[in-house]
Amino acid sequence: MERIRRVAGVGLALLLGAGSVGLSSRALAQAPAPAALAFRSVHGKLERVDEQLNGVAVVSDEGRRMAWQLDKRVIERLKGFKPGDPVVVIYRQRGAEKAVTAIAFPGAAETPVYVNTTDQRVVLVSGPMVDGACSAPAKEPPRTTPILAGGQAETQDACWCCAPAGKTCTPANKTGLGRAFLTRCYE
Repeated sequence: MERIRRVAGVGLALLLGAGSVGLSSRALAQAPAPAALAFRSVHGKLERVDEQLNGVAVVSDEGRRMAWQLDKRVIERLKGFKPGDPVVVIYRQRGAEKAVTAIAFPGAAETPVYVNTTDQRVVLVSGPMVDGACSAPAKEPPRTTPILAGGQAETQDACWCCAPAGKTCTPANKTGLGRAFLTRCYE
């Protein structure tokens, strides 16, 4: 009975989280590309990783309960994180759809580590902050680091984004110490 309540509770949290912030199962994103897709992030604490529902529930710093469904590859990598762990969900707004680009765990690594949980090669594009912000054009070209599916990369640059292999993006996300799981990359 307790198991049924737990699964129902997470299901309800997923439904309410998706409804309250308008997220589809393909929620969340990253930095704007030159075409300027809106990007957002949610900072908070991990509430639960549910393998049965392929779901992640988060309580934002503002106290809002939110939830997203992610691919099984991502959930498999998140199983070791515990309730209360700091989390950042980065997403890109594409009309009514919100597509998750990355789910990050600040403090989970001593350097900024980016893990490719997509099923394709991607590139980590990174560069400096300009005038205290990411996404502004830098004098030098951005650095690109290829990441194979299942692989990982690090950067010491202040800003980052990820794109499909052979494409590029504008580094508009602030880099932080920890581990970020890339779920979907855009040009």
